[in-house]
Amino acid sequence: MDEDRTMQTDNTVTGEHSMKGKEVDGTAGRQQAGNDLPKEHDASVEKKPPLAHEILSYVIWVGAVLLLSFLLIHFVVQRTDVNGTSMVPTLADGDQLIADKISYRFHEPERFDIVIFPYQYARNTYFIKRIIGMPGERVRIDFDGNIYINGEILEENYGAEVMVNPGLAAEEIQLADDEYFVLGDNRNVSEDSRYPDVGNIKRENIIGRAWLRIYPFSEFGVLQHQ
Repeated sequence: MDEDRTMQTDNTVTGEHSMKGKEVDGTAGRQQAGNDLPKEHDASVEKKPPLAHEILSYVIWVGAVLLLSFLLIHFVVQRTDVNGTSMVPTLADGDQLIADKISYRFHEPERFDIVIFPYQYARNTYFIKRIIGMPGERVRIDFDGNIYINGEILEENYGAEVMVNPGLAAEEIQLADDEYFVLGDNRNVSEDSRYPDVGNIKRENIIGRAWLRIYPFSEFGVLQHQ
């Protein structure tokens, strides 16, 4: 009898212990499952970048864009509008160009390049002309419009018509080692190296060469210099 009670007692105890264990385990499971959602929610909130970080990222991005624009404008390219007819028929009044400012950092300007340089008597005004005479050369123009380089006629056909006024070049001009003689293609209306307010162009004053015509769209394309 005692053994039966002991066995029953043992079974009861074992059964109660098992049931309680299951209940505890289930409760713990429910508590754990219930606690998971807030933790995940908290984690997602913590991962969101703070406002200061977003502002800093935006400022850095804007700064990078401005820096790149500055470098492009000052060292690589420059947009230029043609005002006037001194380069007709090559360039027309109202043409919009992109000037290449970086090529001459690697090589010197060449004869017949179309170059851009500042006008010495007006701020923010630039001239665009074609190189005719190179550094160290002697340049002369006769009254028939012929151009002589070091005593020999220069073969070229960029002039819109026969040049009637040789200007300063009626007498031979000796170019210094850093000077260029330039003319407009529309030579009877062009103000260029034949006249004292333009004169010979120093190498350091050439900011670039006309590279690309972007307007009018019908004339879009790279400009031919040679």
